[in-house]
Amino acid sequence: MTEQADFVIIGLGAMGSAVLYQLAKRGAHAIGVDRFAPPHRMGSSHGETRITRQAVGEGGDYAPLVLNSHRIWRELEADTGEKLLNDCGVLVMAPGTGPTSHHGKPDFVARSIEVARDFGIKHEVLDGAEVARRFPQFLGLAGNEKAYYEPGGGYVFPERCISAQLNRGSQLGAQIRTGVEVLSIDQHGMVRIETSSGTIQAQQAVVTAGGWTAPLLGAPFDRLLTVNRQVLHWYELDDLAAYGPDAPAFVWMHGATDVDYLYGFPPLPGDRRIKVATEQYETLTTANTIDREVDPAESAEMYRKHVKGRLAGATPRVTQTAACLYTVTPDRGFIIDRHPRYDRIFVVSACSGHGFKHSAGIGDVVAEQLTGGSNRVDLTSFSIARFE
Repeated sequence: MTEQADFVIIGLGAMGSAVLYQLAKRGAHAIGVDRFAPPHRMGSSHGETRITRQAVGEGGDYAPLVLNSHRIWRELEADTGEKLLNDCGVLVMAPGTGPTSHHGKPDFVARSIEVARDFGIKHEVLDGAEVARRFPQFLGLAGNEKAYYEPGGGYVFPERCISAQLNRGSQLGAQIRTGVEVLSIDQHGMVRIETSSGTIQAQQAVVTAGGWTAPLLGAPFDRLLTVNRQVLHWYELDDLAAYGPDAPAFVWMHGATDVDYLYGFPPLPGDRRIKVATEQYETLTTANTIDREVDPAESAEMYRKHVKGRLAGATPRVTQTAACLYTVTPDRGFIIDRHPRYDRIFVVSACSGHGFKHSAGIGDVVAEQLTGGSNRVDLTSFSIARFE
């Protein structure tokens, strides 16, 4: 027997849960499918916290998406009673002299400031001396650093955000199929999805499968999307004095390249640990073959290269680690577009390592477009055609 739906969403992580929720809000008959049981630890949307910045140094095209995400998370908080967004502030900092790069963009601090000014986002521009005075968690500053501080930024709780959207989507009529693997997807008039539990036929499909997108869809995604393994580390703090109620989340570039940096979060309430990470783009993996175990030597190297002498109270004692996936395009931007050969298949991937903060807003704009609403956000910059 073939199941029928208006929309099928394949993958229910950050993007998929958001699209499903927004389609359900619009009264669409939507089915969400995931091979695991989200929120889970197998993809890109786990690890307790994700930084959110409204003035996104990756470019002004992203700002409408993240601003809308903040609105939606507050809406979901009111609907569910869950705390989803902690606006503790976010600090983006770089050396005062010399080149820097983050997510492939030079002078990320200046770009963040420019976007904040363009969109009227409340912010402050600080130097290293002012950072040290206001935020004693940061050590070893030269004093001439350039920093962007956004009081409305901070972090979201990814597992809670996914759960809230899936639960609300289900309450609004969406159907959710977990533990179901999508085996193939094709379009002949309608979209036909073969799964491990049967066939689904839909008017349209949305592929939000992250690291599983390229293997499922094939060309041209198999040449455009690569998967990197990233590692998260939680280090024990021997002193919490520097982490008061105003301690922000942070992105700290301390060298010239995309890997000369760390990002992190203030300790969660009642916790004596600090979560930090960096990024790597040299070693490739796949969603099915990633090594999910973190070698203690990886945490030791992270501490030596990025944490030691920079974060107050941070010890080399590791209390928790996790590995996750970055699915990355050649320009480290997003793809939010219809499949180049199938007009009923919409693709939302890759997040390229900076997607969660935008995910709720992306779900809204994608659902609006799929249901024939007004195109309130220009998605041209996220078109697959830019790679032709």
